[in-house]
Amino acid sequence: MFMWMMIMYTTLALTGTALVYLSDRVSRFGFMAKLVQKGKNAQVAVGAVVVFTIFTLIGLIINFMNAIICAIYFALAWALCDFLFWFVSKLRKQVFMRYYAGGTAVILAIFALCLGWYQDHNVWKTEYNLSTAKNVENIKILMFADSHIGTTFDAKGLTEHISKMQKQNPDIVIIVGDFVDDDTDRENMVASVKALGKMKTTYGVYFVFGNHDKGYYGAERRGFSAAELVDELQKNGIKVLRDDTDLIGDMFYVIGRRDFSEVREQGGRRASMEDLVKNLDKSKYMIVADHQPVDYANQEKSGVDLVLSGHTHGGQLFPFNKVGKWIGANDAIYGLEKRGNTDFIVTSGISDWAIKFKTGTKSEYVVINLRKE
Repeated sequence: MFMWMMIMYTTLALTGTALVYLSDRVSRFGFMAKLVQKGKNAQVAVGAVVVFTIFTLIGLIINFMNAIICAIYFALAWALCDFLFWFVSKLRKQVFMRYYAGGTAVILAIFALCLGWYQDHNVWKTEYNLSTAKNVENIKILMFADSHIGTTFDAKGLTEHISKMQKQNPDIVIIVGDFVDDDTDRENMVASVKALGKMKTTYGVYFVFGNHDKGYYGAERRGFSAAELVDELQKNGIKVLRDDTDLIGDMFYVIGRRDFSEVREQGGRRASMEDLVKNLDKSKYMIVADHQPVDYANQEKSGVDLVLSGHTHGGQLFPFNKVGKWIGANDAIYGLEKRGNTDFIVTSGISDWAIKFKTGTKSEYVVINLRKE
């Protein structure tokens, strides 16, 4: 809790600094001197009105979390351009007659945010090829996480994404948490689960909980409980794993873990990796589905072969991609990593939560081609 409070206070401090900085920068445009002829302070005051008006409009149209993101990005772009143009002016030993840095900063920030919006609201396929010495047939695993139904797409949008994923002809589908969000309504939840239940696979569709699937604000807010979500999933043939294991085709296990939020935020517990694998046949391939990438050391030690996670949204925003790892909240942020004999994959997810931009990654589903060596 202390860590997240510090992140919140740091974000608010950055936002305030960014807004003050942008107010000063906007006042430096040539048209401001012509528009406001009462001195520098008056120009800064008008600049502040412009900046805070735009900030408020973005907050009302999207939400204030995204207004904060926009303010920070404009401030970063502006600081970078101010430095570059200052540096160039030193090299050429001549001050620029116009405030080109400001115009360049606006273009750069708008480009970065538009690209981030596009990468957030479109979904790509990311493919990995893995091999094992264990006795398994060739298996195509389709994995996705963090759909947060109702944020960047509703049930209809998910159905379209599922249609594209189905074309990959997966042998098994594993949903690694945060399928729904705190603001997902019951109608969209039911329709989304039905669409998911229609996927055709060899070995079925598996689901593990993420921190948002249970809902932070109670069933009243979104119209369904975690238990009702489970009922709907099971009714549509989707296998829900909560510290459970399932042996598939006498070839490989899927081990689904309770989400770490049940320990960290709810004071509960979840089974250790040691307990989960102690009665399993270690000669068979073992796949762990664990929403948050937070238990790598124990997972590697347990001897499992593959760990699938989401939660991080791939780091989401450049240049803050690695913050989760730096502060110790996550063991990894994105992509494929091998530790010992265990492969770890973290996906950026097919959607988003409150922030509507992905400037440091893009939305994706993952296809894993597992082959015997």
